[in-house]
Amino acid sequence: MRVPDTQENRDHFGCAKGRTESGYPLVRLVALMALRSHLVTAARFGPYSTSEQRYANELWQYVPDHSLTIVDRGFFDAGVLIPLFRAGQERHWLIRAKSNTSWRVVKRLGPKDELVEMNVSDQARRDDPSLPRTWVARAIHYQRKGFPPGTLLTTLVDSEEYPASELVALYHERWEIELGYDEIKTEVLEREEAIRSKSSEAVSQELWGILLAYNLVRLEMERVADEAGVEPTRISFISALHLVCDEWLWCAVASPGAIPRHLKNLRAKLARLVLPPRRSRTYPRAVKIKMSNYPRKRPSSHGKSVK
Repeated sequence: MRVPDTQENRDHFGCAKGRTESGYPLVRLVALMALRSHLVTAARFGPYSTSEQRYANELWQYVPDHSLTIVDRGFFDAGVLIPLFRAGQERHWLIRAKSNTSWRVVKRLGPKDELVEMNVSDQARRDDPSLPRTWVARAIHYQRKGFPPGTLLTTLVDSEEYPASELVALYHERWEIELGYDEIKTEVLEREEAIRSKSSEAVSQELWGILLAYNLVRLEMERVADEAGVEPTRISFISALHLVCDEWLWCAVASPGAIPRHLKNLRAKLARLVLPPRRSRTYPRAVKIKMSNYPRKRPSSHGKSVK
């Protein structure tokens, strides 16, 4: 997430560096999200130079029991996934295998469905001596139309209780977290170039405020969805956000006794925002606009630009 280009923000958060340096200082943020409600369960953020893995290490403790965590394949690590599974009760994971992942087939569970055994690296065992030498997972090979073949790995090894086709469909719900980020950046922040805070401490306060406000809207949507008997993703976020903001303004000038009535009216309006079921669409990743080759505009100390 971009933050104002002040010297303090640049020194604390840093910038992305490639062919050129990014125009704004950047905060790296990692989140744990309930995919079917978009509620953010936990988040960690800070300097851009700190890796996603470092921030994510602080989030695994918030994974609830009796759950399935759909993990980005950048976190494919025995030192992460084995403790995630063995801590708590029924804390399962589902992840896409990397192209260089190797294993031995232990048992055939069905067409393109196998029980496999993988070695735990020496480095991982040095970091955590409690790790075993090998670990077992289920490998599901599949291909979606327009995409290259892929393999999913999971701790849900019972092929009868958890059919491969259902797990493949579940994995692709991981995209919901990207929709959540888009809702925050595009709708809540109205596509602003950067958030407002000009110091690292204020940036932290503002980001927590943004996440809390987003969760409050999403929580109202979840309550309405429960009453309507639909998934929370069937409620229009854009319309819900506008309604919540409008009611918030009315509540600011209303007497305390009128607030319950306003909330009741709000939920009645939200219930009318149920969307049709989503269409099943799959498109390969592609970009429409390439990065520009123009030189980056530097901030002027006098508030003027030079051509």
